Amino acid sequence: MKTMKFQKTLSEMILRGEKTTTWRLFDDKNLTKGDRVTFMVKEALDPFATAVLTDVRETTLGELTEEDWAGHERFETEQEMYDTYMRYYDRPVDADMAVKIVRFKIGSIHQDLSISLKSQRLYKPKNPLAG
Repeated sequence: MKTMKFQKTLSEMILRGEKTTTWRLFDDKNLTKGDRVTFMVKEALDPFATAVLTDVRETTLGELTEEDWAGHERFETEQEMYDTYMRYYDRPVDADMAVKIVRFKIGSIHQDLSISLKSQRLYKPKNPLAG
């Protein structure tokens, strides 16, 4: 099964249902619609969920539309966005860079990690009454 890594803060957003889209540069996994993917916390390489990719399309960072931003975290400026992706990939990033817009739906949450995240106050279920 393919894997995708997310910073811990983004993993938290996914588990809360706030992040349903990710952008990938330099896709070496050939991500395609319908793929089942294991999501991992990048810092620890711990799996935290399994998801199905519901849509995958390619554009450039300079041609992102409002639709591309749906379900994705925002940046204060374009430069902040480029700097963030330069840190993620350790390569120069600019408006002409190809990016895959990947939408996903969580199929299952790995219970052991969600318990660990709860103890670190990272996991906040949508239902405040849920454990």
